[in-house]
Amino acid sequence: MRNDKLKDQYRINDRIRVPEVRLVGENVTNGVYPIEKALQIAESHEMDLVEISPNADPPVCRITDYQKFLYQQKKRQKEQKAKSVRVVVKEIRFGPQTDDHDYNFKLRHAKEFLDEGAKVKAYVFFKGRSILFKEQGEVLLLRFANDLEEYAKLDQMPVLEGKRMTIMLSPKKSVSSKAAAAKQQAATVQKSRQERR
Repeated sequence: MRNDKLKDQYRINDRIRVPEVRLVGENVTNGVYPIEKALQIAESHEMDLVEISPNADPPVCRITDYQKFLYQQKKRQKEQKAKSVRVVVKEIRFGPQTDDHDYNFKLRHAKEFLDEGAKVKAYVFFKGRSILFKEQGEVLLLRFANDLEEYAKLDQMPVLEGKRMTIMLSPKKSVSSKAAAAKQQAATVQKSRQERR
């Protein structure tokens, strides 16, 4: 199914319906040719004429083996997908009058999330008349950001959106690399202990 989408993305040979094309490729003199001449050149090389850039003026075509071209495109997409980084956002919810024990519990969770490399979205949810305590909510969120200062940087100051006051925190690079190094060191120590036995 995915391969069909890739096939339909490029026009080849007789499906190219323009009077002239810019020809590029290996063993070909680059330049602008009438479509008939470009098709003849492709046939003489026993390859396909593939339209690479249809929006250019004139459209750019390459003389190549179409199956090989699709394979390379698929491979390139796979590499790009592997290089892309997924950002995980973890949410932590407070009430406007969250007590110290709950606050410390959520602070500990936020540190764990940041060590894993996830972003943290902390918010205070105001129910009913508790919206009167929005100053308390702002103070709570700023205290939370201040306590996580060595683990994260503040992306967004407290913002009131409807009944929620929100801040965004993203991990500092050095913290996540330190955590990864600590995990690797712990794994090495554990492995050496097992080898001794």
